[in-house]
Amino acid sequence: MKYTGIKDTGIKIPAIIFGTSALGNLYRAPDQNTKLSIVRESLLSVDGPVVFDSAGKYGAGLALEELGKNLELLDADPERVIISNKLGWLRTELTGDEPGFERGVWIDIQHDAKQMISAEGIISCYEQGIQLLGGKYNPGLLSVHDPDEYLSLAGTDQRLRMKLYSDVLDAYRALFEIKKSLGSIAIGIGAKDWKVIREISTDIDLDWVMIANSMTLFSHPEELTTFMTELHRKGVTIINSALFNAGFLTGGKYFNYRLAEPGDPEHAGLFRWRESFFRICDEFSVTPSHACIQFGLSHPAVAAVALNTSNPDHVRRNVEEVQKKVPAEFFKKLKERGLIEEEYPFV
Repeated sequence: MKYTGIKDTGIKIPAIIFGTSALGNLYRAPDQNTKLSIVRESLLSVDGPVVFDSAGKYGAGLALEELGKNLELLDADPERVIISNKLGWLRTELTGDEPGFERGVWIDIQHDAKQMISAEGIISCYEQGIQLLGGKYNPGLLSVHDPDEYLSLAGTDQRLRMKLYSDVLDAYRALFEIKKSLGSIAIGIGAKDWKVIREISTDIDLDWVMIANSMTLFSHPEELTTFMTELHRKGVTIINSALFNAGFLTGGKYFNYRLAEPGDPEHAGLFRWRESFFRICDEFSVTPSHACIQFGLSHPAVAAVALNTSNPDHVRRNVEEVQKKVPAEFFKKLKERGLIEEEYPFV
């Protein structure tokens, strides 16, 4: 397994990062044995340090809680575990029938969460994350989570957006104070809107970025790939995530976390694209997940991909699909059919 160092932090990450949204009951609520097995298989699947990506947003902190508990049950060596905690969502009391954030996404969770992006808010999220993890396994990668969603609250009000952007910068100043006091911490960002990552990167000296839903087999604009090359030249480590556009590219019901309806005219193009993609996968005996993973790794700037699963049996499969190439002719066929950009130079 290939490992990449993050700037001058001393932290090295493998080419696969294990996402933990399933531990937070994303779309379904796995039983405790399944969650334990997911963590166990992740620990067994690579030889070096194992990186888990989590966030206070995932199940309103449930993912962090389950991760810490299961690592403890498995007696995992803290020196071998690296946790990424994306900060900005704070667990709160559940006062209704379901949480108020991302309705219909998190199943059977007992708390709500609110976005807290500011210097004080990010410190509160960091401290709560330590508590939820149980104290034995602490994060080595910290970031502001969903600053794009936070900034979008301004709508067209530019004055308000400037104020919200100032909150984001204050949050980063707080993170760098944490890094200064603790030492080996890498500071990054996790966002779906890559243009917000680009904006923030002009003001903040980031160690790493996690790009979600943006650099996928379905969507890979040239403007984004150029930006990724620029980040790479600056020594910024790139983690590519949400490679399946929230599961849709591998047969799921959701596209970018919104339900895709086969009978909805607005979604017809998505289903036509997927049907063509599946036919070519069958023709080359390539699984859709393998195709998406290898495309997600294809840009030279990408150091790792973050992959989630609610099925323990898929952990090793994901590792294998990270390490095993797909035929060049497969991607050539996708280009010929117009499913990926012909000008994309890395496949």
